[in-house]
Amino acid sequence: MEHQLSLHLKKFNDRVKVMNQTNGKELLLPKLEALNLHSEIFELLARIEDLTKNVETDKTDNANIEADFDGGNF
Repeated sequence: MEHQLSLHLKKFNDRVKVMNQTNGKELLLPKLEALNLHSEIFELLARIEDLTKNVETDKTDNANIEADFDGGNF
């Protein structure tokens, strides 16, 4: 999963890993890193919302399918 992360999410993930390995108690982010991370998180949330709406729409569309079978020339 890590290979699919965006640049700022990868950086954040790496910093958290280092913090855990060194038994760090807190993680400080420079303002620019925090803003970039914030932006990417909200882009992901918006994408998730769009995908969720599409799935709900697909379920609704599939629920209204009607089919008539008359047996043809049998």
